[in-house]
Amino acid sequence: MMQLEFLDRGLVAVWTTEGAFLSWRLLGNEAAGYSEHGLTGTDFHVYRDGIRIASVNDSTNYLDRSGTKSSAYAVCAVRDGQEQERSAAVAPWQDGYCEIPLRKPADGVTPKGEAYTYSANDMSVGDVDGDGQYEFFVKWDPSNAKDNSHSGYTGPVYIDCYKLDGTLLYRVDLGVNIRAGAHYTQFLVYDFDGDGRAELMMKTAPGTKTIRFDEQGEAASETFITMLPEDEAEGYSHHDDYRLSSAGYYEHIVRLFMGWHQHEEVTAGHWPASLEECFGIGKKYDSPLSREDAEKLVDYLFDDYAPSRSSRNNLRAIEGFVLDGPEYLTVFRGGTGEELETIRYKPGRHDDGLMWGDYSWNRIEPGNRVDRFLAGVAYLDGRKPSAVFARGYYTRSTAVAYSWDGRQLQEQWFVDSGWVTMNNPFHDTLHMQDGRDEQFGTLARQGAHSLSVADVDGDGCQEIIYGAATIDHDGTILYSSAAPMPEGSRSPGRTVKLGHGDALHVANIDPDRPGLEIFMVHEGGASVPCGYTLRDAKTGEVLFGAPADGDVGRGMVGQVDPACRGLQTWSSEDIHSEQSFGLQTAKGEQIDRKVPGTNMNIRWAADMTTQIISGSFDQPVVINDWKRGRLLSAEGCRSNNGTKGNPCLVADIFGDWREELLVRTADSSAIRIYVSTEVTDRKLYTLMHDAQYRVGVAWQNVVYNQPCYPSFYLASDIDWAEVPLPRYDAPQAQAKREEGLFVE
Repeated sequence: MMQLEFLDRGLVAVWTTEGAFLSWRLLGNEAAGYSEHGLTGTDFHVYRDGIRIASVNDSTNYLDRSGTKSSAYAVCAVRDGQEQERSAAVAPWQDGYCEIPLRKPADGVTPKGEAYTYSANDMSVGDVDGDGQYEFFVKWDPSNAKDNSHSGYTGPVYIDCYKLDGTLLYRVDLGVNIRAGAHYTQFLVYDFDGDGRAELMMKTAPGTKTIRFDEQGEAASETFITMLPEDEAEGYSHHDDYRLSSAGYYEHIVRLFMGWHQHEEVTAGHWPASLEECFGIGKKYDSPLSREDAEKLVDYLFDDYAPSRSSRNNLRAIEGFVLDGPEYLTVFRGGTGEELETIRYKPGRHDDGLMWGDYSWNRIEPGNRVDRFLAGVAYLDGRKPSAVFARGYYTRSTAVAYSWDGRQLQEQWFVDSGWVTMNNPFHDTLHMQDGRDEQFGTLARQGAHSLSVADVDGDGCQEIIYGAATIDHDGTILYSSAAPMPEGSRSPGRTVKLGHGDALHVANIDPDRPGLEIFMVHEGGASVPCGYTLRDAKTGEVLFGAPADGDVGRGMVGQVDPACRGLQTWSSEDIHSEQSFGLQTAKGEQIDRKVPGTNMNIRWAADMTTQIISGSFDQPVVINDWKRGRLLSAEGCRSNNGTKGNPCLVADIFGDWREELLVRTADSSAIRIYVSTEVTDRKLYTLMHDAQYRVGVAWQNVVYNQPCYPSFYLASDIDWAEVPLPRYDAPQAQAKREEGLFVE
């Protein structure tokens, strides 16, 4: 039996112009069958101020037109005509939303004297104390956050854990040796060991510490993570700062050049024996290089060769990158931030990106492709959750799975494509598709700026959808998708990998086909077969797609037009050809040349259609319906991550099956939670009790935030007979019932 969360009733009340709107959870194991309009098995009674005012059997929401702003509401389940215990009473939210007050970190200054501030960013949720209610994890990003394609120092990243009332339980300060940006801190919040309380896992480094707070909200203690003994013996310290200055980066390259004759790729014969050959100039210096000669070649690289490749290559200005020092993976106790275990992050960076291809493109970007991290939660055995942490997706691609038993991380499998061989690390012309590993080499170059998790082959165990490839639950490669190059391309008919992309969606997109589908956009332009694809999730077969001249940077799915069966698919315009593939059906038929937004979707409407969240930078966050227009404007709130315009979180954390919108206020003084108040007559259990959706919430914060989807077809024309009835073990549920902390 699968381990899922113990959740309480999740009742919320929101004051509207029509009265008090109430919404609550149907738990997954309370559904026993289906009717024409929803699931059956449990009905509900609604109480206002201790008096029963309604019986509800067709939904899990109710509009009380006779209530007041000061009314107190409760609900209780009814089974076989018998009332169960009531939920805790709640009062209506007065302003149409709930606010969680935040404790913004203090401003900072970089080693260069540049000031920065903080904004709330990505979020996750988990029950850290076993009471059936979620706590809220907030990532704080400094205003100078950036990836390694942009030079400069960044401030530290913080992860906070809050109660709904704004109580700050603790703060994890990741320290100066974890760069701030979308690619570096993928944090997983989940109950991995089955004790009913969520853990927090993420990449850490020397300098990472937990700050605990007392009842007055003052910092009471600071505790660094445990460094590995061999690192302490080598002299590493929590007070180290591995961020390179421009002079430090220059010295880093000088040392690289002085040891060029000993580099593993040079001795193996893969790379030229001399740097002059790498740069395409005549031989000038003897090997091994003296420091003086190495400096001359570094000067040539910085001042001549690199600028000749791209006017954006200013290697003398590079600073702030973390290219050295220990890298860890730490498990924290979710309720206190206590470190439970710290291990070496696998795999390590190996180098500054030279073997990962960071110097081989026209843009030279040290520390860039090497420091691309992904993470996710997956039920690899169909019963218990595992943590998956990954590194790399442009060239070498790796992923490792761990189980957590409450005491120790146990590695379950490790997937490594191996290095993608180059003939010149400063100007590769091989452009090989696969890594060197015989078993996993096809994983190379296929990753995306996110991953997804789903049981794609119907065996009851979840797989890792790693962009255009899929890792089976046992750590083997299920498939790596490719397709013939189109007519008119440079090599028509040649089978080529689909390659990297920025957006990835795994859902039951076409309900008339068995199983799940994958919709993905690809950025390879004319060098790959398609700019977007819809694939069979079980086999990786391309069902439809189209070529593109350039990077198709965004893509989305959802039923925005209920007149069309299935979820629709669409993508952003091709940024080079200004071509749009338009809004399409699940069969690939064009509905409209225009498309909805592509940043994030949400299940907000009463009829189970899909809505789109928009608003980036200083624009307010809004929810739009393709047919009805504006449904919500979250005035005074802002989205995250620049043009990507992501909310902090979209997830079914309260109420019925619909998703809540979690966004930060413009000054990051609070997180606002918005709940849809449209009355619906559709009765479905909480999406958090669908394993695919629940792990999707856990990985939603990873890199380029993507929406999560249930394992079944969810749209206006849902077939209720096809909705799976979950059977699961909720840790601590029985104990909580006996303690009176939860009422069913």
